[in-house]
Amino acid sequence: MIARIALHNAITIENDSLIAISYNCIALNYYELSENDKAIFYYNKGLTYADKIANDKLKNRINNNLGNIYCFNKKQIKTGINYYKKSLEYSTKKADSISIVLTKLNIAWAYFDIGKFKEGFPYLEFINKYYPKFGKEVASTIVPLNMLNGMYFGYAGENEKANSYFLNAIQLGNKVKDKENLSYTHQEYSKFLFKKGDYKNAYENLSLYNKITEELYNQEKLKKANVVGINLELDEYKRTIDKIELEKNLQARSLKQSKIILALFIIGLLVLLLLFYSLYKNNNFKKKVNKELIIANEKLQISKEKAEEASQLKTQFVSTISHELRTPLYGVIGITNMLLDEHKELIGSPHLSSLKFSARYLLSLVNDILHINKIEENRIVLENLTFNVSDEINSIKNSLSFIAQNNNNKIKVIIDPKIPEFLIGDKLRLSQILMNLVSNALKFTKNGEVIITANLLKVEDESHFIDFKIKDNGIGIASTDQDKIFEKFVQVGKKENDYQGTGLGLAIVKRLLELFKSEISLDSKIGEGTTFKFTIAFEYDPYKTNEIINNINVDLSSSQIFKILVVEDNKINQTVTKKIILNNNCSCVLVDDGFQALEILNKENFDVVLMDINMPKMNGFETTRKIRLKGIQTPVIALTAFAKDEITEEAISAGMNDIIIKPFEPVKLFQVINDQINKARNAG
Repeated sequence: MIARIALHNAITIENDSLIAISYNCIALNYYELSENDKAIFYYNKGLTYADKIANDKLKNRINNNLGNIYCFNKKQIKTGINYYKKSLEYSTKKADSISIVLTKLNIAWAYFDIGKFKEGFPYLEFINKYYPKFGKEVASTIVPLNMLNGMYFGYAGENEKANSYFLNAIQLGNKVKDKENLSYTHQEYSKFLFKKGDYKNAYENLSLYNKITEELYNQEKLKKANVVGINLELDEYKRTIDKIELEKNLQARSLKQSKIILALFIIGLLVLLLLFYSLYKNNNFKKKVNKELIIANEKLQISKEKAEEASQLKTQFVSTISHELRTPLYGVIGITNMLLDEHKELIGSPHLSSLKFSARYLLSLVNDILHINKIEENRIVLENLTFNVSDEINSIKNSLSFIAQNNNNKIKVIIDPKIPEFLIGDKLRLSQILMNLVSNALKFTKNGEVIITANLLKVEDESHFIDFKIKDNGIGIASTDQDKIFEKFVQVGKKENDYQGTGLGLAIVKRLLELFKSEISLDSKIGEGTTFKFTIAFEYDPYKTNEIINNINVDLSSSQIFKILVVEDNKINQTVTKKIILNNNCSCVLVDDGFQALEILNKENFDVVLMDINMPKMNGFETTRKIRLKGIQTPVIALTAFAKDEITEEAISAGMNDIIIKPFEPVKLFQVINDQINKARNAG
């Protein structure tokens, strides 16, 4: 009766908090009267109003009560667990430790009841951990807590622990006269004993469960008998509540609708026709545009996916090819240097110089193909090195003499004497441009002549503009093809196996000239020949030139003798690397793979390890990880043919200290070695 009056007053003053509390009280009354469906109905009504206010404690209480009904009365365990979890969220938010313990106990019990011990155990574990802290406040849970521990350890096969917990629960249940939880304990203990094969004691506990349950049932019957009359009054009470709520909602809705109708009538009268016409036109337009956009987006998405796939395949292909080319180039350049070191009489040999120059040119070409996307995005920075124009052009002439002889061609070089002896700029990129243009001219000319001309066009401050011209009297290029030849992978005038090439040469030339802020032009006629022309501005500064020259070939090697371990599977590369190390007065030990490296590092100490990446059995990254796991802090430097930006992240993650890309200059190698050894010693 009190709850009924409280609800009536709460609805009258429109207090959502009091309405929710009143519905919760009514639901509790029905729960006590075993009217579960009615209790659920009023709990949900209370929850509706509780959700409108910021009262997490009330939401926690109602959700917990719903969990109790669904789990222990309706036996709808999953639904009950969901309500318990909502209750747990609110109690955690409020840091209500006692509510957290009680709710987690209920969740664990619910999971155990349906055989999901693994899901329920974390909640039981939490209660076991914090029960000593809150024992006095949650003393009523001691019997079910011991019972649940018995159930879990029985499931886990720890029978002694399970038996101890069950007996403790029975003892405490009798002591505090908690008949309801005592009955559950006897039931679960009976199941445990039956599973063990102790049928006698299982039967005794089952009998005790039936006895206590019958006592509780008789008490419940008496309570229900007293309730029959009360239910009639409560039903009338429910109808009264519904009537009050309905009247309130109707009044509020009527008032709101009146205000809205008045406002809409005034506004709608003025704009209705215009709005209708506008909506009609806009709707038709939107339908048309949306349809076109959907089709366009689908096409763009397909194109994007295809482009991304093609780009990825291209990147993988270029990376693999460049790695496979760099590896033998390391051997070619290294062995060429070895020949020059061991046979001083060959130093002036034009053939050996051409071999070395060609290898370095090929290495540069491989690097440019690998980074062609970066060139297009202007992400490559030109270097400033001092060089002699005449020397560079004559080196190109000598290196291409073999191609010239094959087609019975002659190469003629004309250098303007006004060009200073030394200029500053990127000589490697210039050589690459000239090499591409001259080699193309030689391929497309037979029994003819290719003329390379360099003239000083003008001087502006320190900039000397050099005009380069490559002229041949070969087959010429048709006017219809002249706009195509600078595109990637384009080859014109190709028949069967004639004029083999990648079709990248002129595309690279054009992009490299763009880095120099220059353009290339051509003049060609079929049967008469072709002339390519371009102009590049190089810096002329004698003082800066002397500085650059003085910094060349500085001996950075240490006077100390380092002991170096080389982990490399390629025999040629082993030979080259060993020779470089020995020439710098250091000792060297070679191993073929990562397993051998780990074995020798267990026995001997080294100042530094030079580690190849792409090895069989175990790659360089994995080998370095295992070295670090052993606690060995010797510097590890990666020697690899992969592009540096492709492996930097994984190299650092594996524990490598630095990376050197093959082929490399010995001076650069020992600069890095000295640096890493000094860092290791200072750290130690």
